[in-house]
Amino acid sequence: MLLPLQKKYPAAENFKKTFINAHIYKEEGDEYPFNEGCLSFPGLREDIMRKPVIHIRYMDENFVEHDERYDSVIARVIQHEYDHIEGIVFVDRLPSLKKMLLKRRLSDISKGNVEVAYKMLFPLIKKGRR
Repeated sequence: MLLPLQKKYPAAENFKKTFINAHIYKEEGDEYPFNEGCLSFPGLREDIMRKPVIHIRYMDENFVEHDERYDSVIARVIQHEYDHIEGIVFVDRLPSLKKMLLKRRLSDISKGNVEVAYKMLFPLIKKGRR
C-alpha cells in the first residue's frame, strides 16, 4: 500500500495553496527521477525527471501577487500540476521507448479497461457507455 504523501513527506503535510495565473519562471538543480502517478492514468506510476527547485509567480485566492521558491516534493507536485495547465501529462515526459512499452496499458486506460474508484471520462468511450 502506498503511504499518503503527507506521511512520507512531512513538509507536505499542511501544504495547501491556490495558484491563479501561475508561471514557473525558473527551475534549478540537476534533474532527478521521482516515481509519479496521476488520477488520469489509474494504476500507472513511472519515474519522471524534474529539477528539484522552482521559482513561481502567482496570485492567491485574494488576488495578492506572490513570487516564491519551492523545493523537494512540494516543487515536484507544483510542477506536475503546472504541466496540466500547459496541456502536458506525466507520460508525455517519458522517453519514447518507455512510452512504446506502455502503449497497451495506455490504450487500455483510454478504452476504459481499468478499474477506478472515482468518476472518470475515457476518451475512446462514447458518452453514456460507462
